[in-house]
Amino acid sequence: MHGHEWDATDAAGTVPGGAPVRPDGHRIVPLATALLQDDGLILHWSEDAEALLGYSAEEAVGSYAAQLLTDGTDRPEVLALFADIMAGTGWSGVFPVRHRDGHRVELECRTYPIAGPAGTLLLLATASDTRALHAIEADLAVLDGVFGRSPIGMAVYDTELRFVRLNEALARMNGVTVAGHLGRRLSVVLPGINSVEIEQIMRQVLKTGKPVVDARSHGRVPGDPTHDRAWSASYFRLEDSTGQVFGVCSSIIDVTERFQAEARAARAQERLATIAEATARIGTTLDLQRTAEELIEAVVPRFADFATVDLLEPVLRGAEPTAIPADRTITLRAVAVGESYESGLAHAVDTVGEASEYAPDRSYTQCLRSGRPLLRSHVDAEVLRGLVASEDRVAPGIAAGIHSYLMVPLTARGMVLGGSEFIRMRNPEPFSDADVALAEELVARTALAIDNARLYRRERETALTLQRSLLPQEIHRTLGLEIAYRYLPSSVVSEVGGDWFDVVPLSCGRVALVVGDVMGHGIRAAATMGQLRTVARTLATLDMPPEQVLTRLDETASGIGEGQFATCICAVYDPLERTVQIAAAGHLPPVWVAPDGTASRIEVPPGVPLGVGGVAFESIEFTLPEGGMVTLYTDGLVERRGRDLDEGIDVLARTLSGPGRTLEESCDAVLRALVTDGTDDDIAMIMARVLPLPADRVATLPLTGGGRLPGKARRFTRATLDAWGLSALADYAELLVSELVTNALLHAEAPRRLRLFRDRVLTLEVADAGGPTPQLRPFAEQDEGGRGMFLVSELAQRWGSRLTRDGKVVWAELELPFGAG
Repeated sequence: MHGHEWDATDAAGTVPGGAPVRPDGHRIVPLATALLQDDGLILHWSEDAEALLGYSAEEAVGSYAAQLLTDGTDRPEVLALFADIMAGTGWSGVFPVRHRDGHRVELECRTYPIAGPAGTLLLLATASDTRALHAIEADLAVLDGVFGRSPIGMAVYDTELRFVRLNEALARMNGVTVAGHLGRRLSVVLPGINSVEIEQIMRQVLKTGKPVVDARSHGRVPGDPTHDRAWSASYFRLEDSTGQVFGVCSSIIDVTERFQAEARAARAQERLATIAEATARIGTTLDLQRTAEELIEAVVPRFADFATVDLLEPVLRGAEPTAIPADRTITLRAVAVGESYESGLAHAVDTVGEASEYAPDRSYTQCLRSGRPLLRSHVDAEVLRGLVASEDRVAPGIAAGIHSYLMVPLTARGMVLGGSEFIRMRNPEPFSDADVALAEELVARTALAIDNARLYRRERETALTLQRSLLPQEIHRTLGLEIAYRYLPSSVVSEVGGDWFDVVPLSCGRVALVVGDVMGHGIRAAATMGQLRTVARTLATLDMPPEQVLTRLDETASGIGEGQFATCICAVYDPLERTVQIAAAGHLPPVWVAPDGTASRIEVPPGVPLGVGGVAFESIEFTLPEGGMVTLYTDGLVERRGRDLDEGIDVLARTLSGPGRTLEESCDAVLRALVTDGTDDDIAMIMARVLPLPADRVATLPLTGGGRLPGKARRFTRATLDAWGLSALADYAELLVSELVTNALLHAEAPRRLRLFRDRVLTLEVADAGGPTPQLRPFAEQDEGGRGMFLVSELAQRWGSRLTRDGKVVWAELELPFGAG
């Protein structure tokens, strides 16, 4: 037979005397065995007997036990006890024996008489050191004390995760008796907690041997079935010194209060995170609807399963918000709706763009009127009936699972703009007071951003209206010139610019093309643009050359106010001569396209922007061939972030090059090439193509040679008008021509040419070699002269004069009969 060991762990971590301990911390209790003959001769001596008493097997076997293990004083007593044992059925008790080194060892002994070979009687004896046994008993007592009296829950599970032992503290904690636990798994005893997750942790501990500390569990137990509880548990594996696994042990404490505090802190952190994210997200644009959508994106699904933003109808129309009357139905229109999943609730609310009316006695209306939030933590059909606009929305709302509702008015600057609704369905938590505070914070930010968007939209609409009213409402047809244009406001909501263009019909069929750009944006820029455009149009109609127009505009811009600058380019085209004069004030160069499709820049003296003051402007003059095209534009067309201005102008020139397109097609092609993703600035562009002048629109008479020039001019005029079917104007025209030619003969060096031009009006012009421009002056009845230009002023629709390179031209206009143009 072989020796055995009892194994226990020292709970206190100390080693009582006489109890050997393995390196792994387990205490060892040697169990010695010996086999004796009926005369006390030792036949077998185990290794544990050798370890316990010091005698080797070679020394013990063949010796008499009484002689080996006792001294002479107690040997008779030992022999008497041995005889009694051999005569009986066995004995157990404490007996002192002598160690090989002489000291006494108290042994806990048990004897078992057994039959040997041939019927001989033998005695099997087992013994352990009483000190080691007492240490084990102390350890077990400590373990029992810890297990039984510990205020925290403790349990032992077998390898199948069934309870095999637990203390009363855990039983009380769970509300189930100790017996109700034993032999059952956690998922059976406590079905109301997250047992699957806990058992997964215990399986991991069984598999790896790595302890787990502070594993959280939560739920409801039979001892407290109406409240959620939380626990913190630690798990470690139970195994012996050989590594054999017996199960898992756990210690458990109730951390409900800490769990609730942590949950409150987590919710507070979540609210702060929501506010921080919403602050960064809400109000990123000045678009009213986009701002409402940003609120929805910030709260769904983090805060609510479903949310809407509705605005009062007058607010959406741009009216100032006013107090809601107590006896009046209100109309709200949905501007944003969002949900975290397909709930079906969308059928119970207005879709974006739809409107609903709310009677004065509805909860929604009363909430808006008060400006305070409306909280319904728990919603049923009766509650919902008081919230919705109509009865047919109650059933879909209940079917969707609405259980908690919150509405917060959108209030900015003390006035209500609308309301935002928050609804929970899958989220099991009802809205709390803390949720109301969070919603108020988010909605307040949204309301302010929406009100800003409303104000900016109103300002933009005002500026755009002003801007549109100041731009040409109609472009008159110009003989000998085809004109196309484009005007695009800035795509930035708040950026209304000061770009403008104008086509000004002048005398004698000429036309002035003007493009300008006031620096800056907003209503002030638009108002400045209107002033400059009006002045430019007025100056151009006075037959001033382009450089003089810009000089006077510069004076006007300087007088408007400090910091008001603008660029401008002015071109005057004469279809009869096919010449153009161009002057620029800090503006980008025009692009010229020759009849063969070759595109290039027109190098105009750049000048300085209007408003700088004190700098002279220069103009250039050149002849335009038929089929040629010139393009004037503002910098919004060619300027982009990350792209050089010259590069943009080159793209414009390449796009315009090549024959075969109409002006309208060319305008569209330019916008497609240069305006691909909106523009931060306004765009103004004019394209003009030279057309052949019809022969039946112009008649010219050189005023040279002898003879009576006034009579010659009158006859030529009547014949021409008869040929044009304008005989009704012949008398007036003859008289005007006679006076103009006579005036040139009297006050200029010599008349040179009479020209009749038929376009929107009939123009009669006389060119001479120079001299002073004609003026109206007072005259007396007895005066023989001085009445000629007075007569011209009375008969003509309008008249005037302008200087030319080789003299001057005096002209008069007659209105054409209806249908004669």
